[in-house]
Amino acid sequence: MTNSASTLAFEFKKKDAREREAEYVHNVLKEEEKEKYERKKFNYKPSGYMTVEEYEALSTYQDKAATDYEIPEQVKRSDMKYVPEPTYRIVRYNDPPGSPELNITKQFYKRGQYNGQGIASPDFKMMVYPVVYYYPNSASTASDLFVIPLEDDGTSLSKIMRANVAKRLPDPIVSTEKSIDNLSAFRTLTPIDFSADSTKLLLKEKIGSSQDGIWKTNAIVYDFETKNSYNLVELRDAIIYYWKENKGMNLDDLRWDIYPLGFLKDEPDRVAACAYAYTGKVPVFLGIWSIDSHGEQSRLISFDIKDIELSVNGFKIIQDGVVRPIIIENEEKAQKKIEKQEAKAAKEKEKADFKQMELEYKAKIKEMDEKFKEQKKDFTRRQNIGGTTTFNEAPVKFRELKIKELQKQIEKGEKEQQKLLKELQKLDEELKKIQTSNP
Repeated sequence: MTNSASTLAFEFKKKDAREREAEYVHNVLKEEEKEKYERKKFNYKPSGYMTVEEYEALSTYQDKAATDYEIPEQVKRSDMKYVPEPTYRIVRYNDPPGSPELNITKQFYKRGQYNGQGIASPDFKMMVYPVVYYYPNSASTASDLFVIPLEDDGTSLSKIMRANVAKRLPDPIVSTEKSIDNLSAFRTLTPIDFSADSTKLLLKEKIGSSQDGIWKTNAIVYDFETKNSYNLVELRDAIIYYWKENKGMNLDDLRWDIYPLGFLKDEPDRVAACAYAYTGKVPVFLGIWSIDSHGEQSRLISFDIKDIELSVNGFKIIQDGVVRPIIIENEEKAQKKIEKQEAKAAKEKEKADFKQMELEYKAKIKEMDEKFKEQKKDFTRRQNIGGTTTFNEAPVKFRELKIKELQKQIEKGEKEQQKLLKELQKLDEELKKIQTSNP
């Protein structure tokens, strides 16, 4: 017992300060690697525990506009209970022509914002939808029209179903006046229809007062190629001029309005609208008019709606029923099998991942021990040649010993390589003999 203690004390005295320091640093680094390994296992399933540095890194400000948000998919669980689930189908949006209107309810004044129904383009590459804002201080409203790019994959219905306001383009393509100077001012935008080639969008802007109704409706065309919108004021001017010159009726003295209908089928670059004057109990029909999408060549088409043919291009989705209970029950059975397989696969993956973590940790520790073992050998060599563990004494002799050792390692490697080459040549000769005997 005494001899053993004396031996340990003697060995400890043989180590100088640099050697003891290196051994201490080595043990500290090994302990850090162990902590990393344990933390990695602990965080395999995130628990919420983290260091102050990790928390501060996650808490740093991020620009929401520059951040891509992934919309999580809703996964049905096998223990779900049957709830009537709606089914949807695609229908024409502007059917009958000119019928789209905003469905603003009393909740709008409590929430302060209303998102209108989206309309998908004929090529199903984008969707537009209006947003109406309410300003309680002036009891007024304003509106924007936004675009949501649709995904490339999937069916037409799935593309529309996956559209989300989080994916919309940040800037609206058309906006109304947003000043709150006029009390009870009413301004909204309503999409009417796309052109057949999806390059243009017809919408109407209603301007009025929540106290005495709509003052006027503007027909607006947005061109997706030029990124410009055109307020077709020339259409209203043409209607006023026609009735004043031909019938002697000054529409400026009357209450009248236009109703945009859509794009003409035979002339897809022109939009049509009908006009009415409110001079008594029965509105007076002022005819069906058309105008170029850029506000040129206004003309009277007819006084009979049957004389025109409009293209109905945009799409929307409507609910057309509910999923039958038997379908949900079959999905539940199938989902149970899937969940069982996924749970088994997840358990196997976790086991394999933990095994890989352990192997990586042990390999790292082994590498560190080998390096430290080599470092200890260097300390011993320096002591044996009469120097210390610093590089200030006997450097030439130590360098010569190190070179010899490296040369031995190189020679050993070359011998191993030659041995492998001979085995490869032997294998090639055996293959040649087999090919010769079996032509």
